[in-house]
Amino acid sequence: MALNSKFMQLYGYDLLLGSIAAFYVFMAPYTKVEESFNVQAMHDILYHRHRIEKYDHLEFPGVVPRTFIGALLVSILASPFVLAASLLQLPKIYSLYAVRLVLGCVILSTLRFFRIQIRKNFGSQVEVFFVILTTLQFHMLFYCTRPLPNILAFGLVNLAYGYWFRGSFYAALNYLIFATIVFRCDILLLVSPLGLELLLSRSISLRKAVVSCLITALFCIGLTMLVDSVIWRKLLWPELEVFWFNSVLNRSSEWGTHSFHWYFTSALPRSLLAAYPLFVLGVLLDRRIRFYVIPVFSFVLLYSKLPHKELRFIVSSLPIFNLSAAITASRIYNNRKKSFWKYLYVAMLGLFLISLGCTVLTFMASYENYPSGHALKALHKMGRLTNHSKEVWVHIDTFSAMNGISRFCENNGPWRYSKEEGIPLQEFQGRNFTYLLSEHAVIHGYKCLFSIKGFSGARLHVGFPPISLVKKAKVYVHGNAKNEEVVHRTWPGC
Repeated sequence: MALNSKFMQLYGYDLLLGSIAAFYVFMAPYTKVEESFNVQAMHDILYHRHRIEKYDHLEFPGVVPRTFIGALLVSILASPFVLAASLLQLPKIYSLYAVRLVLGCVILSTLRFFRIQIRKNFGSQVEVFFVILTTLQFHMLFYCTRPLPNILAFGLVNLAYGYWFRGSFYAALNYLIFATIVFRCDILLLVSPLGLELLLSRSISLRKAVVSCLITALFCIGLTMLVDSVIWRKLLWPELEVFWFNSVLNRSSEWGTHSFHWYFTSALPRSLLAAYPLFVLGVLLDRRIRFYVIPVFSFVLLYSKLPHKELRFIVSSLPIFNLSAAITASRIYNNRKKSFWKYLYVAMLGLFLISLGCTVLTFMASYENYPSGHALKALHKMGRLTNHSKEVWVHIDTFSAMNGISRFCENNGPWRYSKEEGIPLQEFQGRNFTYLLSEHAVIHGYKCLFSIKGFSGARLHVGFPPISLVKKAKVYVHGNAKNEEVVHRTWPGC
């Protein structure tokens, strides 16, 4: 009993956060286009190994190249579980569970390192509220298992935060340099204000900082060029090309733009929820936190200058803002019996309940946001032909490939898959595909067998709950009209 108590005292918070993250993995295992490079890279490393000519990125390189270093690390750690799944002849989707859970463990272990520094610097009660706020939020725990370059960088940023709080300022800068050069060049917007603050506060010397960061930078450049040049089959520093594309050419704006204030008026309120107003109060209540908030706030402010904005771009700012909010929550809790503070305490509890409701609603929307993954899973169950020797060809259109399908979703023979792009709709009737996964409801030469609905929006109404999700058909599964077995089988219909 004492041993269990000691274990829970040491790892209880990790089990709580890890359980929520794992729940998100099992309920929404599929991935989107933003994650596609690292997902396909992990699949290829695990299943094709040294046969680089079979790797997906050589056929579908994407707009800009990305590094294989993160995918390689996660794949190595996940390989024992993938090997066990292969020996048990489990579908490849179990390997997707494995790589995502391993990634989540890596990211949450870095968050644990940062959380321990919070306890040492601000006390165990602030740590408790930091954990509570994190569990009540959706995005950090949902994203921590998703193989995005932002999340791979996020792990290094958490380590940098931890060393920053420990007073190991050069180590903090080196981790940020690593994240900048290998995973996300935009972390430069965080390392710059942090380095400036450390210089102005005389926490570091300019000469020693330059030497330390330069050595780290040269090592990271050599590492990424060595690994990625081999796998991409050309001399390459991926993040340099990303920086040129996004920042110099400003081509990222082709994927949509938002106003300057969007991070502060949309992204942060949605991701922080109750922690957003509490974070602002924390800056006013505790002078110590300002030293940590200013560089991170500057990071978001500088990022706001880029027209193309997404919430995942600033996920690295959330732990510091949550810490500021946790300081406020701790102060309110300690003074909850005083006349004015008791009203703040009641308001804070109300905000916690609202955050929980928003997180549940956001999860429900996210669950419905991978329609093609659910469509392919349903097709695998219903679409197997009686003639097992005959190949079953499935064509996956661009929309379907972007909204839930990866190589991990594919089954072994007789199933075969095509992601060939640019086929006009009228040409499909001349092709010999058995099934089509398409965003189009009508395709000549094919019968619509069933459709899968996806999240389309939210609607307010009178009653409980006051918000309901709006779903509409997103992916249609078609069968070849020339295949009598497919056409005459009973299907749900469109």
